[in-house]
Amino acid sequence: MAPAKTLTQAIVRLTIMTGLVLGSLSIAAFSFAVVFSSIPTPNQVAVVQSTAVFYADGKSLIGNIGEIQRVDVKLNEFPEHVKYSVLAIEDQGFYEHAGFSPIGIGRALFNNLFSDSTQGGSTITQQYVKNAYLTQEQTIIRKLKELVLAVKLETLASKDEILQNYLNTAYMGRSSYGFEAAAQAYFGKSVRDLSVSESAVLAAILRSPGGYSPENNLERLENRWNFVLRQMVSQGWATQAEVEVAVFPNIKPKRVNRLGGPNGHLLAYVRVQLDELGFTEQEIELKGLQVVTTFEKDAQLALNKAVREVGPKPWSSGLRIGVASVRVGTGEIVAMYGGKDYVEDQFNNATQSRGQAGSTFKTFGIAAALEQGIGFNTTWNGDSPATILDYKLNNLGKVSYGQVTLLNALEKSMNTPMVALGAIIGPEKVVQAAVRAGIPESTPGLSPVLSAMIGTSSPRPIDIANGYATFAARGQVADNTAIREVRNNANSVLWSFTPNPQQAFSTQTADEISFGLQRVVTKGTGATALGVGRPIAGKTGTSDDNLSAWFVGYTPQIATAVMMVREDEAGNAISLRGTGGLANVTGSSFPARIFAQYMRDAHVGLPVVAFPPRTKIGDKTDYSTYFLGSEIIPPDEAPVDPEEPTSEDIELDEGP
Repeated sequence: MAPAKTLTQAIVRLTIMTGLVLGSLSIAAFSFAVVFSSIPTPNQVAVVQSTAVFYADGKSLIGNIGEIQRVDVKLNEFPEHVKYSVLAIEDQGFYEHAGFSPIGIGRALFNNLFSDSTQGGSTITQQYVKNAYLTQEQTIIRKLKELVLAVKLETLASKDEILQNYLNTAYMGRSSYGFEAAAQAYFGKSVRDLSVSESAVLAAILRSPGGYSPENNLERLENRWNFVLRQMVSQGWATQAEVEVAVFPNIKPKRVNRLGGPNGHLLAYVRVQLDELGFTEQEIELKGLQVVTTFEKDAQLALNKAVREVGPKPWSSGLRIGVASVRVGTGEIVAMYGGKDYVEDQFNNATQSRGQAGSTFKTFGIAAALEQGIGFNTTWNGDSPATILDYKLNNLGKVSYGQVTLLNALEKSMNTPMVALGAIIGPEKVVQAAVRAGIPESTPGLSPVLSAMIGTSSPRPIDIANGYATFAARGQVADNTAIREVRNNANSVLWSFTPNPQQAFSTQTADEISFGLQRVVTKGTGATALGVGRPIAGKTGTSDDNLSAWFVGYTPQIATAVMMVREDEAGNAISLRGTGGLANVTGSSFPARIFAQYMRDAHVGLPVVAFPPRTKIGDKTDYSTYFLGSEIIPPDEAPVDPEEPTSEDIELDEGP
């Protein structure tokens, strides 16, 4: 038996020696591969970032510009429970291993060989290597490359760097890469604000975004969510008490198109402004710019809500509602309503749509008159119809008011006295005042004709809002912007906005305008705006044939213009009559209602600020008989007896 025993021992020794030799060669080959391998250039997902567009707080994401929805976040900005939820389910020994887990690989190999299921066994380092440097193909060669690169990467980067990169590049479903984009896609918030329950949902989705999608596999997702929480407890990263009270969170419905809804117009407008600032398409699409806008989140949500709740119902075909809201003194756009759904209609009603300004334009003519010493105490003929230098016109509803002050005419939005005023000061002065206030010279219909005074030109809501903001800012005009700051993905500032207001009117003129427009609200056609609940200056506007309806107004902090127009299928302007069930849609109807609700909500938390006291301008000249057909008849030069003021004079002196 000795020879047989000797043969067996020899075979065993040979097997062991062969194994040792092969093992040594394998280890040597692996070591050689690790030492002499270089980390390749990261693929597109690892380096490409879409431009992230934030509200003015610099934290709340409006959306992204670019196909890949990804925003990098520094590891120290991730809440601890977000990191722990991922480590608990993906790689509990991440901070101990050298890039791979022999036990995990062995377990995965056994399961793949002896069961119908497949298991990865990859560490977070391996997963990041696969995401950043390799393809997703399931082959032995790719797995070996993954293993080599994972070990190599661990010699070049810290654990924190690897974890940060993984959390920022992993695909999470809903076209989102990384936890910041996923937090916005699933919960509408920054990763910085995720709860433990929300973090566990995203960690559960990591393994298979499609297999655990809340749209198709909600029950499966909830089961894995529970497993994540149990694993966190087992590792001491969450308490049993926390898990017992945890509730599966509400997940946002999946948005079919990220530009859908009103906020798609905000992103599109920001894109236009980035182009104007000189940023290239490559920078905008691929370089991970971070744009902080001037849009205030609460104000924007309030504006969308106001249009939805107090706008016309039903929404007539061809109806366009545009709203622009501007910060007084800086020109920053606080909120904007360009339309119900950007995907359905890319035309921005706040920055592209136009409507005849109607009586909102009277404000600019009055400013020009005040500069020439013609004030609110002057007297005018408010009858209708009237012929002024051969221009025939009527007041709204053909109402005759008799002799009125200029303030009366503004309060009741009369046309005949205003055209007479424009004729006296000169239509060119009306146009110049509008341009100085911020109305573009290129505005269609803006020409020095008598009808300019009553708004036959067609500005955009952003133009009128900015023009009125000039008076709210005590005569200072400012350029508009929707962008406050642009940073690169290294957090360096590339561009920042610096307000540069210019004095366009004297403070006395601007303050007198504010006084008159306050009276429109307290005693005239703008009474609906009293619902704002604080001092408001504003003006209604309605054009001939009901082709447009406006309400424009301001506090000392915010100026807002609301416009309603309607068009046929060919894009031609048609009457608003019948919209929302109203025979005639005026500025005091839907536009004023939208204005009042929005401005009330937009000012929540802001101090109540009073307007500066008025500085009376001009005397009490009587212009009521100044015109007769095509002739100019000078007024009676005799002044009104100052010892016998009229009741209207007394009322004027009391202020608003």
